[in-house]
This record gives sequence, structure tokens and C-alpha cells, in this order.
Amino acid sequence: MEKSKFSAIILGLAIFCGLAALGFLLGNAALEVKSMERTVRVKGLSVREYPADIVIWPIRFVAADNNLQNLYATIEQNTEKIKNFLKKYKIKESDVTVNPPAVTDKSAQGYGGSDRIKFRYSAIQTVTIYSREIKLVNLAISSLGELGKQGIVFIRDDYESRPEYIFTRLNEVKPEMIEEATRKARDVALKFAADSKSRLGKIKRASQGQFEIYSRDKSTPYIKRVRVVSTVEYYLSD
Repeated sequence: MEKSKFSAIILGLAIFCGLAALGFLLGNAALEVKSMERTVRVKGLSVREYPADIVIWPIRFVAADNNLQNLYATIEQNTEKIKNFLKKYKIKESDVTVNPPAVTDKSAQGYGGSDRIKFRYSAIQTVTIYSREIKLVNLAISSLGELGKQGIVFIRDDYESRPEYIFTRLNEVKPEMIEEATRKARDVALKFAADSKSRLGKIKRASQGQFEIYSRDKSTPYIKRVRVVSTVEYYLSD
């Protein structure tokens, strides 16, 4: 009987000591993991400027007449004037597209009594330039007043008439910009580690933000600014 009690006590002490040792080991492991989890999270920015390589320029003008045939004749004449103007500025014919005119019959759309309508028919014509010759197109844009003097009435204030400049070489510049952003992030992390008297360890995780492309300013929409931010988290050690 007493031998059984003694054995039970020994077994209990052994279990207690085992649990205590396990708890000690787990506690130390938790402390070690916690010390390894000292990290710093930093961001690196890369911003560069590049010239746009494509311009899309819609030239839109209006014409009005009470005779439909005369209206189409005016559209054709004005379109030919625009083509000759573009040739003068060495813009390729293959870069020019003439869209069908959008003609409106005001008397058929209930604008009121026909006596109030000065011109029954009106039309909007669009001639679109899609070109890689940015300088030539910009020169033509700045000289568009020459055509205005020939009696062409342009639509210039609406969104659809604005030249659009596009930068298509993003894949070419991505690697260098990512490298620059990552390098700047590491420089910040090294400075933080030095200030905190720590050593910079390996990367725990890293993420790259989306590339943004936007015009440098309203005056130079043909100069594009490309921006990316890299976020990197490093381990720190004493």
C-alpha cells in the first residue's frame, strides 16, 4: 500500500518537473521569437520625368447652313484646309483620321418654331491626329489660329478637344525605378538601425506600390512624371 503511494508521489513529481521544464523551454522559445520579431518598416520613393511618346489631337470644328448640300460642301472644304495645314507642319497623312460628321437637323428635334432657327442644319466634324512626332504636333497646335483666320470655327474648350499625351515605355523604366525605390528604403532602414544602435537584418516582407503616371503640370502635359513607392520591412538585431 505504502509502496503504491510512494510510486504515485514519484510519478507526480516527475510529471510536475516535466511540465515545469517544458514551460521553461516554451517561455525561452517565445522570448527568442519575440526578439527576432524586432522589425522596422520603411518606404522608398522613386520619381522620374520622361517625355510623352504619343499625342492624340482631335481637331473639332462646327459648320451650319440651311441647305444640307452646302453644309457638306463646307465641311469638305474646311477638312481639306486642315489637311493642308497639317502637311505644312510635316505631319504624316497616315497619322491623320477624318471621322464622319455629326449632323443635326434642328427642325426635326423640336427646338421651337422654325422662324426662330437661323440655320436648320449644324454639324461637328472631327479630324484626329495620332502621332509620335510630339514637337511637330505641338508646333501645329500653337499655330491653329492660322486656320481660324480662314473662317473655320473650332471647338477648343471642351474635354474632347484637348490633346492627350501618352507615355508608353513604362515597362522599360520599371526595373531601374524599383531598384532606386528599394535602395532608398534600405538607406532609411540603415539610418534607423544606426540611430537605435541595432543591426539591420534580412527582409521580412516587401511590397511594391502601383506605378502612377501624370502630367508634370498643366502647361507641359507632354512631360510625364512617373512615381512608385516600395515598402520594405527589415528584421533588427542588437
